[in-house]
Amino acid sequence: MSAPLLAVDAPSMLFRAFYALPDSIKAPSGEPVNALLGAANLILQEVERRDPRAVVLCFGPEAATYRVELYDGYHAQRPEMPEGLAPQFADAGAFFGAFGWTVAAHDSLEADDLLGTLARLESEAGGEALLLTGDRDMFQCAGERVTVLYVSTGKRGAEEVTPAEVKRRYGIEPGLVPDFIALRGDPSDGIPGAKGVGEKTAAELLRRSGSLEAVLDEALRERRPKLRGALLEGRDELLAFKDIATLRDAGIELPEDRDTDWAAAAEAARDRGMKRLAERLERLGAG
Repeated sequence: MSAPLLAVDAPSMLFRAFYALPDSIKAPSGEPVNALLGAANLILQEVERRDPRAVVLCFGPEAATYRVELYDGYHAQRPEMPEGLAPQFADAGAFFGAFGWTVAAHDSLEADDLLGTLARLESEAGGEALLLTGDRDMFQCAGERVTVLYVSTGKRGAEEVTPAEVKRRYGIEPGLVPDFIALRGDPSDGIPGAKGVGEKTAAELLRRSGSLEAVLDEALRERRPKLRGALLEGRDELLAFKDIATLRDAGIELPEDRDTDWAAAAEAARDRGMKRLAERLERLGAG
């Protein structure tokens, strides 16, 4: 079996690491490097475990413009980027590029869209894709050749999310995750969903009808008055929510196979005051 492609939701990892590690971890320049250090450790854990053919760190804007135009509440409640994190985002390309990892960015689509595009392309090419993320929206990508490596708070390492795991969690197939999000809502993205509809009802409706569009077309026959009203009154908004949750083709290409450059990575870590990480990278480079 060929080695998998590891695609990383870089903003997700950087934010998670920033809040998990103290900002007293600083480079010789005095700038905090806690997010870079923590993200590197999260990614390296999977690199050591999976031995990928290449690593791609995906970046994009916080919220794609077209998604905000579809619903102005999208990401509206997310806080501004912390002052100590902004310079680490700016340095991420140079830092992770030194590892020999590909850094992919899009000016109008989000990192999720890049991950989804890479997963589809790698799968179509007969390869296996691993998506490292803390965003459950990415569960829609799980498939025969695509595994989501989900990083959640309080757990060490990433949890493998396969199609069977998506079905166990939500009661639906991965392809219905955008429909499920539209009905149930997603507080982290500011999507309210259908009024009064939770996980169980959303899954029940989708199992019965097969898609959000079919659920809405059959809403007049719904026997529960409150649910019927929520579906009928919210039709246009719910369809917009599904559109928001559905990943877009980012128009990027698959990277060629590329090994991690342990020596250059160690030097980049040492330059930023990450002595223990540099030593770890040197040990990995020595075999």
